[in-house]
Amino acid sequence: MSTSASPTFPTSRAAVRAAGATFAAPETTGSTNADLLTRAPEVPHGSVLVTLDQTAGRGRLDRTWSAPAGETLAASVLVRADLDERDRGWLPLVAGAAMRDAVAGVLADDQSDDVPDVAGTTRASRPAPRVVVKWPNDVQVDGRKLCGILCQVAADGSVVVGAGVNLTIPADRLPTPTSTSLAVAGARGSAADLADRVLTTFHGGVLEAVAALVAGGAGAEAVRSHVRSACGTIGQRVRLELPDGTAEEADAIGIDDEGRITIRDRHGATRGVAVGDVTHLRYA
Repeated sequence: MSTSASPTFPTSRAAVRAAGATFAAPETTGSTNADLLTRAPEVPHGSVLVTLDQTAGRGRLDRTWSAPAGETLAASVLVRADLDERDRGWLPLVAGAAMRDAVAGVLADDQSDDVPDVAGTTRASRPAPRVVVKWPNDVQVDGRKLCGILCQVAADGSVVVGAGVNLTIPADRLPTPTSTSLAVAGARGSAADLADRVLTTFHGGVLEAVAALVAGGAGAEAVRSHVRSACGTIGQRVRLELPDGTAEEADAIGIDDEGRITIRDRHGATRGVAVGDVTHLRYA
């Protein structure tokens, strides 16, 4: 399913502008992150750049993000806030949790109707999709990747939080065997409608969490607690590939105060890992 007209994003556009930020929605662009990084010094905190046709997007570890035109959301949000180094390190995790909440909300809304599928089963009678964050910030639905997050620092020190979401890609055209899309997971509506719904909640979630981190105290701890509760990696047996090329299997047992995944190796020793590529072995 694709969209033939350039989407207007009415709800998210209004929310962003109500927050005193700018909203740009080019019909097509190479990378929303690259565009917003360039514009960062000129636009306020919370500004958004979004498209349904991104031609040169990148993911974590410089991977290519496959984004069929009209079927995927590419959105970038500018964060300019007085965060200490520890809390800046939490931004990718916070963004992942905000996107997890946005996706879960869309799927819950569309799960509640009683329209039967081709087998005669109503959505309301099916198990609810399990939406979690795979550390640090991939969003999975029933173990399959729906969204990736990439945070990049601009020249002025602000941070661009980019997200790529599979919206209406059908099952036979998903980019990898371990991917999914909102449509495949049961969401209903056009790509433009789904994008607007997801972006509205994602943008609000990121800004609310950032404000809580800046304020500190109980609010900041609540944000970190929510991130941990949304993380489906905790409690999993994982394969961890490290930047030096080594890999190991371990049990993921938590996220520490620095935002690192805490693992317990086969000898029972525990440590925090700040950077690495995680595979949930149950889905490997």
